Amino acid sequence: ELSSRNNHHDILSVKGFRVSTQVTSSMSLSSLRHHNTSRLSSSTYRNMSDINPEVVIQYLNENPDFLENYVITHVNQERLHRWSAWKEQVRRQRHGENLNGEIIPDRKASLSKWKASLHSKKWGLLQELTREIHNLANKSQVLAELAKCISTATSAEGHNLYLIDSSQQLFYQKYTNKNEMTSSCVGGGRLSTTLAGYVMCTAETVRTGDILADDRFPDGLAVGGEKCQSVMGLPIIKGDGTLIGVIELYRNVGGGIFTLDDEEVAISMIMWADVCVEYVEMYNCMTRQRKLNEFLLAVTKSIFQDIVSMDTVIMKIMNYAKKLVNADRASLFLVDTNTNELYARIFDTGRVNENLPSKEIRFPMDKGVAGHVASTGEILNIPDAYTDRRFNREVDMQTGYRTKSILCMPIYIRGSIIGVVQMVNKLQGTFTKSDEESFETFAIYCGLALHHAKLYEKIRRSEQKYRVALEVLSYHSQSSEEEFQSVKEVPVPEVIQNITHYHFSPWAVTAMEKPTYVLYMFRDLFRSINSRNYSHAYDMDSLIRFTLTVRKNYRNVPYHNWDHAFSVAHAMFTVVRTTKHQFTAQECLALFVACLCHDLDHRGKTNAFMVKSASPLAAIYSTSTMEHHHFNQTVTILQ
Repeated sequence: ELSSRNNHHDILSVKGFRVSTQVTSSMSLSSLRHHNTSRLSSSTYRNMSDINPEVVIQYLNENPDFLENYVITHVNQERLHRWSAWKEQVRRQRHGENLNGEIIPDRKASLSKWKASLHSKKWGLLQELTREIHNLANKSQVLAELAKCISTATSAEGHNLYLIDSSQQLFYQKYTNKNEMTSSCVGGGRLSTTLAGYVMCTAETVRTGDILADDRFPDGLAVGGEKCQSVMGLPIIKGDGTLIGVIELYRNVGGGIFTLDDEEVAISMIMWADVCVEYVEMYNCMTRQRKLNEFLLAVTKSIFQDIVSMDTVIMKIMNYAKKLVNADRASLFLVDTNTNELYARIFDTGRVNENLPSKEIRFPMDKGVAGHVASTGEILNIPDAYTDRRFNREVDMQTGYRTKSILCMPIYIRGSIIGVVQMVNKLQGTFTKSDEESFETFAIYCGLALHHAKLYEKIRRSEQKYRVALEVLSYHSQSSEEEFQSVKEVPVPEVIQNITHYHFSPWAVTAMEKPTYVLYMFRDLFRSINSRNYSHAYDMDSLIRFTLTVRKNYRNVPYHNWDHAFSVAHAMFTVVRTTKHQFTAQECLALFVACLCHDLDHRGKTNAFMVKSASPLAAIYSTSTMEHHHFNQTVTILQ
């Protein structure tokens, strides 16, 4: 190729020296070989003037294995791509071909085309990353994939990824054999002596040809790097200027150094980090919120549909709380405002602490982590409990459990702290800010659940008290055995004169005779139901007790008393017996019972007075107060 071109200048790199020469067409390759035969026979050269392009060309032609080994060992991938592009450009120029419709006249244009082609492949890596980004679970995985793309695009032999936490510590990210991302801290004393620490402190891109000789990084790379020579450090900066990580790219000895083009490519690709991380964080935030909503809905259904007791609600709260933040155990301490203490009897998902004599743990509100939270309302996230002076070790001593990390949060209802939920020992790592936010929302539902559980407890106790009171009242409102026997001993007459006349006077009947007259009218009405076998339609003892109980539940008031009830019941009996009507026998009996009971427990006051005096009856029945009460009393006695 050299012998066929006139006045062509070529530059060769031979062991770090640059040699320029002019070759004419009159000098053929064979004459060059003959001219330098004597020189090649010598084992060494006295000085660099003995080396010229002709000698090198002849040597490489006669020793192709040497040339191949040299290229493999000393020439990087980028330079091979460049050579290939130049050769293709020369070939097309010779044959009059064009490249994309245009003749490329010189090597500079060919280099631009090569760069465009190379960048196209690198952007293809980013496009692939963008398509797969929704499959990546978190920020570390996204940045790990991005670091891998940058490493491939810059022909790096390896790379390291470090993330920076809120305490400005570097955490090395690495995939395990199970394709899981692990994190290990490499910060601390080595922070300012490594390349990653330097990049984190300066937030600047660093590119060095020999890291071992660079005084800025006496410890080299934070992880590995024993054989590396050329290293490039890239800060990962979000759109708001926050530094979130560092990427290290390295090439080992003999792999070439990173160029300015490599740096430009890496910086242009790392600009995608902000977009990718923002997308993943937004996606994960929406996913967490959706899962939290589903979780809270399940909590609401489970707790509020099955409020049996306070202990049941506490068990469910602790079960759901453990699932929410992935904790090992949970405790719920309630506030005792009478003694200013916190107490709990349920630990480890609802197990009652039966080892304690009182089956309950109590301690002052100003003691321990839970006491601090209950007193101040402050949320505490403690990564190491035993290094915190507020931690109360007595609880561990009583329960036999070792506490490591703690997330403790107050439970409010109507602005007052009614309890404290304490999550203990996160199964993986320590409790995060995301755990705090999720648990804070969950604590609101805990407060509502506990408040409703307390109300349910009060209602249940009130109901039991009501039943006891009703039982006592029933005992005292029912007829006594002596009254029953005295009435039962008096036979019910077969006929009572003038009882169906309207002018029959109830005041002519004595108090002892009235129950007997009522039994007579009852028997006559039952006879209408079944004239042949009417005695089996009722039980006389029950009828006697019912009549005497109704009499006893009429108060001694001037008008709405037992005499008034007897008079109205007799009037209805007279109507039923002396008129033509369309009532059935059972309806006639019902009318008689209604008249006999229509003013039960009347207090001698009007409905308006009951409402204006704010009586308990008016609070229960806002309209027709006494009528509702008479009816309920009747039903109670009948039952």
